[in-house]
Amino acid sequence: MPKKNQKAPLSHELDAAEFFTAIDLIEKEKGIPKGYMLEKITLALVSAYKKDHPEAGENVVVDANEEKGTVRMYLKKDVVETVDNPATEISLEDAQARLPQAMLGDVISMEIKTRDFGRIAAQTARQVIIQGMREAERGMIFDEFSSKEHEIITGLITRIDPRTGGASLRITSGSEWTEAYLAPGEQVKGETYIEGMRLKVYVVEVRRSTRGPQVLISRTHPGLVKRLFELEVPEIYDGTVEVKSISREAGSRTKLAVWSADPNVEPIGACVGPKGARVNNIVEELKGEKVDIIKWSEDPGEYVKAALAPADVVSVTTLSDGKSCRVVVPDDQLSLAIGKEGQNARLAAKLTGFKIDIKPVSAPDEPEEEEEDLIVEE
Repeated sequence: MPKKNQKAPLSHELDAAEFFTAIDLIEKEKGIPKGYMLEKITLALVSAYKKDHPEAGENVVVDANEEKGTVRMYLKKDVVETVDNPATEISLEDAQARLPQAMLGDVISMEIKTRDFGRIAAQTARQVIIQGMREAERGMIFDEFSSKEHEIITGLITRIDPRTGGASLRITSGSEWTEAYLAPGEQVKGETYIEGMRLKVYVVEVRRSTRGPQVLISRTHPGLVKRLFELEVPEIYDGTVEVKSISREAGSRTKLAVWSADPNVEPIGACVGPKGARVNNIVEELKGEKVDIIKWSEDPGEYVKAALAPADVVSVTTLSDGKSCRVVVPDDQLSLAIGKEGQNARLAAKLTGFKIDIKPVSAPDEPEEEEEDLIVEE
């Protein structure tokens, strides 16, 4: 009668072919360099052996030779006359039995058969390998997304927290992806987000954390508007037009100061585009947020005057401290210069970096505490 198939006995022998095939597969699927994984795995094998043989100390080495397709582990032992530590020393007689030309003081390498690994040792090796892969993946994700700091990236909303309204996004860059969290404070007031929605976000910062790279994203950061203009306006992207300053109250209004060294390029016109097409695309992406584009000037008076648009300005006087100015506007332009709840003046102050004191033409020298006056700091 034919014999029943018998299960092959379990072996801890390391299959070198499978070893290198696995490394190739990790490099192909995960993008983790072969050299990095080879180092981690050899360290894991040494760690596993030392787990069961702590007396071996630093005398354990692994030789992984991809060309020969072999993985061997050796225990280095000093040839001595009297053996005090069998784990690291060998007598001359025993050494010469293995290697006839051995002499006192030599160091010989004795191969350790991988079948000697116990269950705990094998488990230790596996854990170190997995940890090495995880660290490599995290490092690659960190490097990839660090290169995207201060850039716009598109993410897919995977979850909305029903309690806080915070949104989890899956963001992708190159071949890497990770999860990022759009906190309620980084969301534009009035915007509605739903699961499955694609959303452009600004990468504020990428940090290392115990759980892997942490990508901080925002929809309210002024940098989002700046990058949108770079994407939409070729003259900004190639440096012909420069964004000098930007101030933003997300969801409501943004002021952008632009300038060009090329006399043949009108910076505001370049940003607005034919029939307003360029700026309209940006406003649409910002869900209707108003955008004021003004021309930057080296002259503080001209700069502040432009920043207070759409209000007309009679005069701008720079004060002695160099950081403040007094602005006089027509009486009927006062509320426009100030803006709803002081927004226009506040954004102008942030844009220019000046403390702005706004007064009506009918009372330019009235005390600053008059109700119709407004002093705004950046």
